[in-house]
Amino acid sequence: MSDNLTMHATTIVTVRKGNKVVIAGDGQVSLGQTIMKGNAKKVRRIGKGGNVIAGFAGATADAFTLLERLEAKLEQYPDQLTRACVELAKDWRTDRYLRRLEAMMLVADKSV
Repeated sequence: MSDNLTMHATTIVTVRKGNKVVIAGDGQVSLGQTIMKGNAKKVRRIGKGGNVIAGFAGATADAFTLLERLEAKLEQYPDQLTRACVELAKDWRTDRYLRRLEAMMLVADKSV
């Protein structure tokens, strides 16, 4: 067994056609070479009314931290996904805690 037990290799994909968008992700959580869970939900609806779809990869706690921060920005800037993402990115660059997070997100709504 490897001494390097890191999370990696999540697949998240987004497809858009017209004003419809789909985000899909694998359901596997692994630690090193061991599959810990095979049916994780890595795609969620967020925002008021669930009108934003988010898929995430990376460390689970870090991903949920980012999702919570994005939801807070969406409350601050309703129906403005681009603005919420830009504001989150600003926080991510300036906040020492956020800079150390090991997670990524794909987000989309009907227009972005």
